[in-house]
Formats: sequence, structure tokens, C-alpha cells
Amino acid sequence: MRSFKEFWTKKTLVGLGLGQFLSLLITSTGFTSSELARKGINAPTSQSFMNYVLLALVYGSIMIYRREALKAKWYYYVLLGLVDVEANFLVVKAYQYTSLTSVMLLDCWSIPCVILLTWLFLKTKYRFRKYVGVAVCVAGLVVVVFSDVHAADRSSGSNPIKGDLLVIAGSMLYAISNVSEEFFVKSADRVELMAMLGLFGAIVSACQISILEQSELKSIQWSAGAVLPFSGFAVAMFLFYSGVPILLKMSGSTMLNLSLLTSDMWSVLIRVFAYHEKVDWMYFIAFAAVVVGLVVYSGGDKEVEQNLAEVADEEVEQSKHFDEEAAGGGRSDLDNYKRLGSGNSRRGDNSKQLDFGSTSLAGKEGATRK
Repeated sequence: MRSFKEFWTKKTLVGLGLGQFLSLLITSTGFTSSELARKGINAPTSQSFMNYVLLALVYGSIMIYRREALKAKWYYYVLLGLVDVEANFLVVKAYQYTSLTSVMLLDCWSIPCVILLTWLFLKTKYRFRKYVGVAVCVAGLVVVVFSDVHAADRSSGSNPIKGDLLVIAGSMLYAISNVSEEFFVKSADRVELMAMLGLFGAIVSACQISILEQSELKSIQWSAGAVLPFSGFAVAMFLFYSGVPILLKMSGSTMLNLSLLTSDMWSVLIRVFAYHEKVDWMYFIAFAAVVVGLVVYSGGDKEVEQNLAEVADEEVEQSKHFDEEAAGGGRSDLDNYKRLGSGNSRRGDNSKQLDFGSTSLAGKEGATRK
């Protein structure tokens, strides 16, 4: 059995806290998107455009100050920007057809997609405890689904089925984007990732806006009720995107998506306090299940870190042993070389003596002939 200190490591606590902060940010983006949909504003790409511009300006300025070359190929970032823009487009578009709760619930489809992608491409190995944590989290959401079946909010929206399909497609693209970001964060650089994602995301968004949303933007009455949700969405998304690479490097994309499951519960609090709606008691059971699943999934990282440290120590000892053997071999070779050199010098002295003897004999013979 693990002790309390082994389970609650600093990395676990920071990961859980950052995950919940990101969950609150994604809840606020859902809230602002829902508000814009209620006002009849249908411009999903335009909502995300300002976020990409902020990312490009802030992190691009840091890259220019560093003056460092790209650590990854630029066209990989183009593909990542395209996938990320379309994922945001599909999910934000879904608010036009279905409810806030439905979007939050169906967005959890990205979790099995992330697990599959990380296993296939990043070679991530999950222990049994990780699968238990995921199962508990998803079970909590199933409870929410059963609660929503009898709720009026579940059936709200002009076309719930179309909205649900958009969310499922968007969540699959989110999974691809998250796994790609995890790869770039661990192999390249966080600042580079955010700058390039912002740059190419803004370019793709601008092209899509010019094709699909020109007339929609012209028809919007830009009052405070429209500007504030737009601005709030951009700021929340910027903070969310800035925090995601930190959690990805610390705990991985699966932990990120599991943490975002609590956004469903935070949305319930918004419904209670902002819209004064009544919620079913099953929501609180689901919230508790998701929290327990998160703790089970993220806990016990100290044991893994200790195992990694032991492996690293073994590798260091092996390298020292190899160095000692190499140094010993070098000394023996040097000794042999010295021995050979001394032998050669002795042979040289003997040859000199023979030469001297031969010259003296030749001299004697010459004297005799004379």
C-alpha cells in the first residue's frame, strides 16, 4: 500500500490544480459561446481568431527576442493549426444547434481517442490504475447523461442531433491536436509551439472567415452584449492555450482531457447561479466520481519517478564502469607500448654496437693490407 506522502506528490497537486484552472477556463468559453448563440451570433471562426492573434503576438515577440531557429519543421505547425482551427470551429458551431450541457458531455469522446493516439504514436504505456481512473471519470459522466435524459436542457436547441455530431467530430480533432501538442512540447519548445500555432491558426482562420463568415460579421450589432462575450472568449482561450502545454509536459494529454471533464460540473454551477436553473442531485454524484477518477489517475507519480531515477542511476553506473574499463585498457596499451619502445631501443643499441664492431674490424683489415 502506498503512503499518503507517496500518493500526494507535488507534481500530482500541481497537475490537479492546473487542470482545474484550465477546466474553469474552458467552462467560461462554453458560457460565452452559449451567450453569443442565444443572441443569434453565428461566427465560430471569428471567435477563435482573436485567440490566435494574441498567441502570435505574445509568443512571437518572445521568439523574435530569442532569435533561435525552429526546432521543428514549419509545415508540421501548419497542419496543427489547420486541425486546431477546425476543432474549435466544429465545437463552437455546435452551440448553435444543441445545449451547453450536451456539448460538455459529448466532448469527453476525446479521452479514448487521446489514449489510443498516445499509445500508437507516442508509445505511452498506461498502468492498470490509469485505466481505473479513466473508467471512474467516464462513469461519472454517464451518470450525468442519465440525469440529462429527463431534463429539458438536453432537448433544447434547433437540431440536437446535428449539434451532437459536430461535437463528436470536433472532439476527435481536439484529440489529434492535443497529442500533437504533447509531442511538440516534449521534443521542441513551448514558446515555439504557441507562436507557430498562433501564426498559422490566425492565417487559416482569416481565410475561413473571408469565405464563410463575412456576411455574418456584417450583420452583427456590435453592442456591449456582443463585444464582451467575444472578448471574454478570446482572453479565456488565450489563457487556456498558454496553460495547456505546461500540463501536457507535466502529466500528458490524457490527464488534460480528464481534468476538462470537470468543466461539465462547473457548467452546472453556472446554470444554477447565472440562469437560476434547478439541477438534479445526480450531478453532485457525478462530480464526486470525476474527482475520484482524477485522483486515482494522477496519484502515485512518485513511484514512477523513483523508478526512473533508479534506471538513470543504473545507466550512470554502467557508463562509469565502461569508462573505467576503457581507461584501464588505455593504460595497458600504453604500458605495452612503452615495453615495446624499450625493447626497440635495446635492439638499436645492440645494432649500434655491431656497427661499431664492424667498422673497427674493417679498419684493422685496411691497416693489415697497407
